[in-house]
Amino acid sequence: MSDIGNMFFMLLMLGVGVALVAGMWKVFAKAGQPGWGCLIPIYNLVLLVRIAGKPGIWVLLAFIPVVNFVICILLAIEVAKKFGRGAGFGVGLAFLPMIFYPIRGFGDARYQGGMALRQGA
Repeated sequence: MSDIGNMFFMLLMLGVGVALVAGMWKVFAKAGQPGWGCLIPIYNLVLLVRIAGKPGIWVLLAFIPVVNFVICILLAIEVAKKFGRGAGFGVGLAFLPMIFYPIRGFGDARYQGGMALRQGA
C-alpha cells in the first residue's frame, strides 16, 4: 500500500510542477518575454525583474539571505500589478505560485507593463 501512496504522491507533485511551469511560461509570454526563460535558473529571475519593471540590481538582491524573501514578495506583487491585479494576488503569487501562476497565465489578464520591457522593443 505504501508504494501506491508514494506513486500517487509523485504523480501529484509532477502534475503540480507541470502546471506551475505551464503557468509561468504563459505569464512570461504574455509579458513579451521568452516563455522558455521560466525553465532556466537565474535567467527566469532576470525576466521576472524585467516583467515587474524593477532595476536589474534586484536580481543581485535576491541572492542575499533574508533580503531575498522580501524581494520575492515585492516582485510577485509588482508582477500582479503589471497584470492588473492587486497586492493580495501578488502575495498569492509569492506563497502559492503553483495555483496563482496558472490562474494568471491561462486567464484573460493582459500585461500592462508598457512596450519598453518587451523583447525586441
